[in-house]
Amino acid sequence: MTELFDVTFYLAAPFWLLIILAPAWSGTRRVMSSPWVTVLPLAVYLIVALPHFGELWAVVSRPDLAELRAFLATPYGAAAIWAHLIAFDMFIGRWMYLQGRDLGIHPLIVSPILLLTIFLSPFGLLVFLVVRGVAAARARTVRAGVPA
Repeated sequence: MTELFDVTFYLAAPFWLLIILAPAWSGTRRVMSSPWVTVLPLAVYLIVALPHFGELWAVVSRPDLAELRAFLATPYGAAAIWAHLIAFDMFIGRWMYLQGRDLGIHPLIVSPILLLTIFLSPFGLLVFLVVRGVAAARARTVRAGVPA
C-alpha cells in the first residue's frame, strides 16, 4: 500500500510539468487535450479502493466524521483518498490549462496558479476562477469592439 501511495503523485507529475514548464509547446496542448491524462492515478485509486469498496461506500454514502476518520486512518483509506485527490487535481489542472490557453491568459499568470493547485487545489481553483472571469470579460469587451 505504501508503494502505491508513494507512486501516485509521480504518475501525474509529468503532466503537471508539461502544463507549468512548457505550456506553449504544441505537444503539451496535444497531450492535455485528452481527459485520459488522469487515468494513471485513477488506476491506483481503483487498485486500492475496489478491494475495500464496501467500507468506502459506507463512508461516502452515509457521511459521518468518525467513520471517515477511521477509514482515512487505514493505509488503504489514505492511499485511496490520496489517489482520488491527485486524479481530480490533475483533471482540474488540465481544465485550467486549457481554459487559460483558450482565453489567452499568459502562462506566467497561469503557471503559478497551477503550482498552487498542486498543493492546495481549492485555493488554486478559486484564484483561477477570478483570473478566468477577468479574462473572459476582457474577451467579451474586445469582441464587442469596446477598447479595453
